[in-house]
Amino acid sequence: MARSLPNIIITGTPGVGKTTHCEALAERTGLKHISVNQIVKDKECHEGWDEEYQSWIVDEDKLLDALEEEVKDGGCIIDWHACDLFPKSWIDLVVVLRVDSATLYDRLTARKYPEVKLQENIDAEIMEVLLQEAKDSYDEDIVVVLTSNSSEEMDENVDRIEAWLGQWKKDNAPSS
Repeated sequence: MARSLPNIIITGTPGVGKTTHCEALAERTGLKHISVNQIVKDKECHEGWDEEYQSWIVDEDKLLDALEEEVKDGGCIIDWHACDLFPKSWIDLVVVLRVDSATLYDRLTARKYPEVKLQENIDAEIMEVLLQEAKDSYDEDIVVVLTSNSSEEMDENVDRIEAWLGQWKKDNAPSS
């Protein structure tokens, strides 16, 4: 059965603005913002806490089971730093947010990231790890890269994704 609304993943290195984008999109479009970090905590989709990285060790199978029912009908904006675990059949658009290294450093430092986590995330951004993951996991025509260095760019990105949603609705409207 076809979905009446698409599912969108907003992905990228921590600190690129995923949650800000998702919240603005949800407010403007009525789509549901799914914070994977919150699901991991609330539904205990983890195998414990990693002290060194100050983060949960995600159990991907539990996570997918917890999300499956929610995303099957569409209308979800999935907010997480990884995208390759989500089945292709769930996803209609993958937005990979990118920022420059100096901006990312400032944002992660403000979050008080441990040095090892801060450096790993900056390296991942420089090496385009999450962009490559998206390209390897989904059809090229649904992967979009957007820059998120400023609030102006974030606003433009939300406008662009909202326009994509409008076109998706037209293209997928039930025929009468």
